[in-house]
Amino acid sequence: MAYTIVTDSSCNLTEAIIENNNIKILPLHFIVDNKAYTSYTEGEVTDLKQFYTMMRQKKAITTSQITRGACETCFADLLDKQQDILYIGFSSGLSGTYQTAHMVLEEMKEKYPKRTILDVDTLGASLGEGLLVYLAAQKKAEGAGIEAVHTWLMDNRLHLCHWFTVDDLFFLMRGGRVSAAAAAFGSVLGIKPVMHMDDAGHLIPVEKVRGRKKSLHALVDKMQALAIEPENQTVFISHGDCLEDAKLVADRVKATMAPKEILINYVDPVIGAHCGPGTVALFFLGKQR
Repeated sequence: MAYTIVTDSSCNLTEAIIENNNIKILPLHFIVDNKAYTSYTEGEVTDLKQFYTMMRQKKAITTSQITRGACETCFADLLDKQQDILYIGFSSGLSGTYQTAHMVLEEMKEKYPKRTILDVDTLGASLGEGLLVYLAAQKKAEGAGIEAVHTWLMDNRLHLCHWFTVDDLFFLMRGGRVSAAAAAFGSVLGIKPVMHMDDAGHLIPVEKVRGRKKSLHALVDKMQALAIEPENQTVFISHGDCLEDAKLVADRVKATMAPKEILINYVDPVIGAHCGPGTVALFFLGKQR
């Protein structure tokens, strides 16, 4: 049976990947100066440089998850077109987005009993979520059915490694991830956190290093320690308007592990609002998170 992969805008995939794989995107939203913005609009490119300029100006930015109405409209449209649905969602440990979509899909199962409707909580974010969606889309393109792809996702989601660092602790402090004292102390000493996504889908500080370059190298060190057959992998890197730093990580990954492919893209506004400009994240399949 024909099926469509649906995800949300926090996957941070490029427009080319979305279009080439016929992936449907549910948009999250952010608010700046009481003005609401959509983080993704099909066929349009969000001006992310402008967004990160606002962040550097320390403007207050709030975010919101997908709406129930958006889920109902998207899912019903696909089901009415005789499409089965595989929804691959933003970590339930960071957002209510997955739970909202899941509840709507459970209701849709009753209305469309002949359709197959499956969903996966990626317990991931940004291009970590996006890499799972991308790999699922590749399997679909190779002819895998919806149940097989769903099983693969459930078996591999906790092997999708997310390793992050940030350049300015202010944004983690504003979001409650670090204390004001720790942010001030770390900024003075040039301390940079190295974080990852744990098995519950939460962003967890793992270690602290001194200096930006060391924090970027630490991401690659984690991949060297954890990656499964890195030479056969597609690796994703996301960044908060710091492309040169993302390229530095990509170059070191190429030099040390020579993966099959590396894709670099922006961290979207909804996730970027909580981690800030200067965020760099590395995503790959590993022995464990």
